[in-house]
Amino acid sequence: MEDRIQNIEARSNSKIAIGVIPGHFATNHSHVNFYVDMTAIKTSSKMAKEAAKDLASTYSSTHIDTIICLEGTEILGAFLAESLSSAGINAGEDISVVTPELNAVNQMIFRDNNQKKIWGKNVLLLISSASTGKSINRAVDCLQYYSGKLVAIAAIFSAIDQANGIPVHAIFKGGDLPQYSTYLPVDCPMCRAGKKVDALINSFGYSKI
Repeated sequence: MEDRIQNIEARSNSKIAIGVIPGHFATNHSHVNFYVDMTAIKTSSKMAKEAAKDLASTYSSTHIDTIICLEGTEILGAFLAESLSSAGINAGEDISVVTPELNAVNQMIFRDNNQKKIWGKNVLLLISSASTGKSINRAVDCLQYYSGKLVAIAAIFSAIDQANGIPVHAIFKGGDLPQYSTYLPVDCPMCRAGKKVDALINSFGYSKI
C-alpha cells in the first residue's frame, strides 16, 4: 500500500500536507476508495501549528470557550486554542481543550470534573476526518446532553460541507480528492466487483488485511 501514497499540499499553505492511498478500505460504517493519512498533522508540532493557524483564521469573529477534540486531534486542538487566543474576538481568552470518553456502548461522555467546560459554553468541535457526518452527529448528541452550544466545526479533511446546519471548515475538502467516494457496505461497487478490502481504517490509522 505504501508505494501508492500521494502527498497533497494544502491550497492555503504548502507547509501542510496529507497523504492519500487509493484502494478499497473499510471503516466501521462505510467503505471508501481512498485512505487519507493525516498522521503528520496529528503528530508533528510544526505542521500542527501551521494547520491551527489555517483553521483559526476562519473563526476570528466567533466566540469560542471550549474545543472538543475527536480522533486524535489534541495537539492540533492545543495549537488552535493558542491561535484563537492571540487575535480576534477571543484575544486574551483562556480556551479549554477537552476530549470525550467513550463508554461501554460507544457513547461520548464527560466526567464530572470536565462537564463545567461544556455546560453553557460555546464549543468548537475539532475532528480529523468527516466523510459521512456520523461521528459529528454522535458528538452533537453528547453536547446536547451536557448543554453545550455547538458554534463551529473544524476538520483536517471533510467530504461534507455542513453538519447539523453548521458549516464544516476543513483544510482539505472533497475537491482536493475529486475521485474520493464513500459507500454503505451493502452498496459498495468495489465489493460487487470482487475487489478485496486492502485495510481496515479508523482515526488511529490502518491495518492491512
